[in-house]
Amino acid sequence: MSLKIRRVVTGHDNQGRAKVLIDEQVSNVVSSRPGANSSVIWSSEGFPVSNDGDADPSAKKIATTIDNGTVFRVISFEPGVSPRNHSTDSIDYVVVISGEIDMELDIGSVHLKAGDVLVQRSTVHNWVNKGKEPCVIAFTLIAAKPVTVGGKTLTPHG
Repeated sequence: MSLKIRRVVTGHDNQGRAKVLIDEQVSNVVSSRPGANSSVIWSSEGFPVSNDGDADPSAKKIATTIDNGTVFRVISFEPGVSPRNHSTDSIDYVVVISGEIDMELDIGSVHLKAGDVLVQRSTVHNWVNKGKEPCVIAFTLIAAKPVTVGGKTLTPHG
């Protein structure tokens, strides 16, 4: 399945008036593993973020996160998506747009459905779609310091 997402980005003209800069169906869809298709909608580097200019960072090659930055990505998980246990140095704001999915953790799991929101805080996790329909999720990943528990720093992986 191809990811069908309309992306609208606003900005300013040379007189400072607000306008739409981009209104398109995303074309930068990639598949990092069988059953998962994603598109970077926007990214930024540094804090606070600069809103100057018209440069579109969506075509930039991005791994999962950006050091000292943000990534806004939409992912479609097909039923039976290949597993990927991973963690990142980020705090992730997650909104399930459509479908249902399970997020497996070291201890337990949580079932999410359309309309649910999640704050994922650098935990090891895996997305499992046991349903019959794709699950589409919007993620905003914001760079975070590594987690330290009991004097031990947890390292991102996967």
